[in-house]
Amino acid sequence: MRKSRMAGGIVAALVLAGTAACSAGSSTDDDGKLTFMFRGGEDEKAAYQEAIDRFSADTGVEVEVIVTDPDQYGTKLQAAISGHNVPDVFYIEQASLQSYVTSGILLDITDLVADSGIDLDNLWEYGVDSYRYDGKLQGTPDGALYGLPKDVGPFAMGYNKTMLEAEGIELPDPDEPLTWDEWLDIMKQVTKDTDGDGDIDQWGTGLNVQWNLQALAWSNGADWTNADKTEVTVDTPQMAEALQYIADMTTVEGVTPSSEQQATLDTYQRWMEGELAFFPVGPWDVSTYNELDFDYDLIPYPAGATGEPATWVGSLGIGVSATTAMPEEATELVTYLSADETAQETLVDAGIQVPNLRDMAAEYASGEGTPANRQEFLDIVEDYGRPMPAAVTYGAAWYDEMWTNIQPVLDGKQTAADYLAEVQPRMQQLLDESNVQAEQAAAANASE
Repeated sequence: MRKSRMAGGIVAALVLAGTAACSAGSSTDDDGKLTFMFRGGEDEKAAYQEAIDRFSADTGVEVEVIVTDPDQYGTKLQAAISGHNVPDVFYIEQASLQSYVTSGILLDITDLVADSGIDLDNLWEYGVDSYRYDGKLQGTPDGALYGLPKDVGPFAMGYNKTMLEAEGIELPDPDEPLTWDEWLDIMKQVTKDTDGDGDIDQWGTGLNVQWNLQALAWSNGADWTNADKTEVTVDTPQMAEALQYIADMTTVEGVTPSSEQQATLDTYQRWMEGELAFFPVGPWDVSTYNELDFDYDLIPYPAGATGEPATWVGSLGIGVSATTAMPEEATELVTYLSADETAQETLVDAGIQVPNLRDMAAEYASGEGTPANRQEFLDIVEDYGRPMPAAVTYGAAWYDEMWTNIQPVLDGKQTAADYLAEVQPRMQQLLDESNVQAEQAAAANASE
């Protein structure tokens, strides 16, 4: 999985830095120029520059673009906040929203967005609600608005169509999810030594447990917390079965490369080389994957005991600094990038995201292009996608603990059930601490 995320430690650091930033000046230039900080690869940089140039031509508002590589964004934004030089407009992670709000870094743009006249109902509900916060829960439809979606990021399952056809395997149904047993059977059929040198060079899949367990767990009836995000719930038979299924792909079934083999060539590169039958695909991958030397398409994630597919849908937001000298113009830039039809066409045509606008979605899904089943992305956003477990909590340390010592399970040295029984108390302690910190930060900000 290539889409970078802020580590929990950075989020925690931003909370501390943000308290000092409450009285800081923004980075708006004295001549009335906005600053916009974002991250992205070359395709995204070019598309956003084109959209921002058009915004400036239409409005007369100059925008200084500050762009970083994805892996550098969190560090550089933290430095800007710590240095009291917060950009006027900047990307926000879902998991950072609550800390930014309680620390006074983000501006409440509810009224400014309402005055802009944009139709929030034409944006994906999931995307808009991801940046709402009512002081206790994030994602509630009645919460104040602290940003708009830069995008929504549905995480679909892709498959190597060329490989399956060459092996004489019937292509998966684009609407009906495979069962876990059906999926495993296909992966066993394709895993083989194709050149006769004694080494397997074609595999069923190669899943990163940190980005793929969610889909399998949810479809098996498991979850990370209760509804109000106060109780960790990973120590269940349903979660253990999902985690064990992933581990057994390598240690029992042999349909994925081992950790040693991945050290030689990771699974992303193996997918790019056409060596994997199945691999996750997000909209941010499309511009790159469309250059592959094989045909690929999308299917629902294989379903566990519930019989229903599940996966996560992420999002990046665009927010406004609470200390900007130009709140109206900054919010206008946010609404333009998130909801203007021409801007959306530029970004969608660049192959970096699905449309934010619902009325553009049907044309996007039915139009020519690769992958052919782009409707799967939209089904995830509108129907069965869920936010990542830590996307709507105050900090991610409790969730990150899940992965810290998981390798023995993946190596077949510890059962999933034993590991989950060990890790749940540690996760619970961290979640409790996080919820206390949220209450303290909110109280401190309210008293200023």
